[in-house]
Amino acid sequence: MARRGGSERRVLSSLDLLPEECQDDVVWALARLNERQRTQADILFELNDRLAVKGQGPISRSAFSRRSVRMSKRARQLEERSHLYAGIAEKLTPEEIGQADIVLGEFLKTLIDELLDHPQLTPKNAMELARAYQSIVAAQRTSVDRQEKSERATAAKLAKAVDEAVETVAKEKGMSAETVEAIKQKILGVRS
Repeated sequence: MARRGGSERRVLSSLDLLPEECQDDVVWALARLNERQRTQADILFELNDRLAVKGQGPISRSAFSRRSVRMSKRARQLEERSHLYAGIAEKLTPEEIGQADIVLGEFLKTLIDELLDHPQLTPKNAMELARAYQSIVAAQRTSVDRQEKSERATAAKLAKAVDEAVETVAKEKGMSAETVEAIKQKILGVRS
């Protein structure tokens, strides 16, 4: 990796340097790697064939392997994150969102502490981490607000449907207004 002016920049690989018309082939190869049904050598061979048809390539085994390793690492991180959040997802109820914010905040603080030990962390990186934290908390609150609004709308629709059904049956059966009111009270817990 090349260093310029205190910031680190990754050197572009032969995969990165392919023209736009070859990117669909790269995406195809990465998708095949992700499926884990064929060997990396087999996928690279076919990728190079596809690139040769377009007058490009070949991609070296080392460049393809480096990309494969990075992609595998990201896939593992996503899977681990998915398992981690699956365990806490059911606890993200409107009543517990404040506690969930605290837990997530502490988790992110720990992560930030670990990243602060990284020798190449810049003030800009730290600021981006802080913004990411704010975005996560805001997104959680927005999600909870939407869920609560949806639950209220569903409850209102259900109450209206029950109210209309009781009124219809009451008219058909010739029930008194007091009986209808008592039924609604029992079902809905409200007075009309």
